[in-house]
Amino acid sequence: MLATRALRQAAHATARTPLIQFIGKRSIPSEVDHTPKPHPEAPANALPGSFGTVPSGNSHNSFSSYRDSAQQHGPLRKTLGLASGAALGPVTPPQGQYFDRNELPQRFRRTPLDLAEIEAIETGGATLFG
Repeated sequence: MLATRALRQAAHATARTPLIQFIGKRSIPSEVDHTPKPHPEAPANALPGSFGTVPSGNSHNSFSSYRDSAQQHGPLRKTLGLASGAALGPVTPPQGQYFDRNELPQRFRRTPLDLAEIEAIETGGATLFG
């Protein structure tokens, strides 16, 4: 144990040189193009046809314009904090979307557990074989 301590102290006493060598000084690009481009592996090598058009409901051609109208438990406008919650508008999901599983149609809801299934879960399945 003392040998390990001596080796550690000797290692700290020497100057540490990193194994990674960087080439040149870091520089920030003077211009960055933020126009939407298709993914390099996109099958058609093009943006979706509905991108930036109103009929499909996707009228946003940038994340910033989407964020201005997005809702997550209420509007996410940049004026949050400047107005009361009631003044920001209703918190209702768009048509066809639901906030809670219990608002879904009956066929998509969880089925209630019966007593036999609860007993099997609590005993780890031991009651099924006895």
